[in-house]
Amino acid sequence: MSDAIEPWHYFTSPIYNFKKPEFLKSATEVCLEKLKEIKKTTKVNEIYPLYNTAALHTDERLKDLVDYTVQMAWNILNDQGYNMDLYQINIYDFWCQEHHKHSSHERHIHNSIISGFYFIDTPPEGCRLVIHEPRSAKEYVGLIERDNSKATYASNMINFVPDPGTIIFTNSWLPHSFTKNESKKPFRMIHFNVGVIYSPPIATVI
Repeated sequence: MSDAIEPWHYFTSPIYNFKKPEFLKSATEVCLEKLKEIKKTTKVNEIYPLYNTAALHTDERLKDLVDYTVQMAWNILNDQGYNMDLYQINIYDFWCQEHHKHSSHERHIHNSIISGFYFIDTPPEGCRLVIHEPRSAKEYVGLIERDNSKATYASNMINFVPDPGTIIFTNSWLPHSFTKNESKKPFRMIHFNVGVIYSPPIATVI
């Protein structure tokens, strides 16, 4: 005789995935334009075949995407339980990456609050987004998984095959990486990080 397993869930690691194809045309236009400028003076590195643009969030053509990112970051943090009436969202980074064949990005985190990705070109056999287990202590006591093709509590990483026009948000403390681009075609995305500015409401004096 055994008891039914009814777990309580705390300290979760949420990931937010939205389909936003309405931003794809302008994002593609801006990224290709900025990447073309870089390629006039810079050849792709054979060891790290990756291009990074400068910040893009001030480009008026991306205003709708930037505004959506800011508002959704606020909504997510507020939904997680933070008192966002006391804070304003601030864009830290907002740039385009172009990964050529064999390019990848190792596991890392960002010094911000919310991080995310807007995917533009995702060829077959292109990069996959990998989200890693953030609790480092778990790695030292991990057991062999019964089926590592399934996402379970035993998983140490989850991978996503992104589609163009998809935007993904995570908390910045959640480690992520990108697998090698095995395609001959470039993999392109906008990567962003947002923080907050403490800005409590000003009390009205009567």
